[in-house]
Amino acid sequence: MATAQVTDAPPTGRQVLVRQVLVLVPAHNEEDVIRRALAALGTQELDRHPGTAVRTVVVADNCTDATVPLALAAGAEVFTTRGNRAKKGGALNQALAALLPELTDHDAVLVTDADCALDPGFLAAALDRLDRGYSGIGGIFRGDPGGGFVGHLQRNEYARYARDVERLGGRCLVLTGTAALFRAETLRAVSAARLDGRLPAGDGAGGVYDTTVLTEDNELTFAILHLGGRIISPPECTLSTEVMSGWRALWRQRLRWKRGAVENCAQYGLTRITWRYWGRQLLTMLGVVASALYLATLVWALSVDGSVNIKIFWLAVTGVFVVERVVTLRKRGWRYMLPAALMYELVVDYFLQACHGKAYLDALLRRRKSW
Repeated sequence: MATAQVTDAPPTGRQVLVRQVLVLVPAHNEEDVIRRALAALGTQELDRHPGTAVRTVVVADNCTDATVPLALAAGAEVFTTRGNRAKKGGALNQALAALLPELTDHDAVLVTDADCALDPGFLAAALDRLDRGYSGIGGIFRGDPGGGFVGHLQRNEYARYARDVERLGGRCLVLTGTAALFRAETLRAVSAARLDGRLPAGDGAGGVYDTTVLTEDNELTFAILHLGGRIISPPECTLSTEVMSGWRALWRQRLRWKRGAVENCAQYGLTRITWRYWGRQLLTMLGVVASALYLATLVWALSVDGSVNIKIFWLAVTGVFVVERVVTLRKRGWRYMLPAALMYELVVDYFLQACHGKAYLDALLRRRKSW
């Protein structure tokens, strides 16, 4: 795939002043959470960026509840979509088509979900990285309270993800949909590249987001990287996000995420950018096989001649798993680290392995996909 240039690095020797940040909050019937999201945006600490103006727009997509009046009461503007059937990506494309032309190249666009609450230092830290030449800055998220046992497992999972990204100095594979900041110039470059064929066409109308895919945020990350941009998720860009409240909702979410990621790789093919993502998919597939073998071996060892016959090798493997489960929860504290040694999280591990396996099969058989 041809490479275009994203000229979003600041001029040498001087810092770019971001004059305006357009905040877009896509929302479909979010009356229960929209006030929290907007309140968090109102607490952003911008002392390091005194010349920055923030304009918050709630993108109301087919709302039938009190989302719009609550957003207006909170002081936000509201952009109402018209005839959108393409979910979040379609709603954002309509808003960006109307509002992006009003921005200069060095203005910025922050997209954050309505069920997320940014911590006060998020925007300032993201602007710092934007001024250092990054094209996209993502957030590091933790799970909200609630959701019972399933919610607890997701909070552990998110804590491990945050640990991994922080240990890598903010290097990340994807700008997640929870919250991400972009330079306006970068989004314009993506739109232009879709129209002239350098990137997948998406909706065919030059929309920033590809509405034909299940994971539009993952695809936008691919698009930015293929245009020569750089991405990062700084440790200071933190936020909280909603967790799935049950197994069925978690299954639907992860099936969409995993299948979408696989199909994004197929969409772009094997390139200098996507080889890492293909490698990750291969490791995930190997992990599915390894987990199945591990479980089968333990069952066999416990059932041979009705006696326990567990080999030293598998005891050692289990010990490694235990240590990994405990150490990687350090961010949550000893209260959560010690119970992890009981390996109760194998429940969700095998649940997600099954989800991954189905996603690969669905993508291979080209079964109908849906949100």
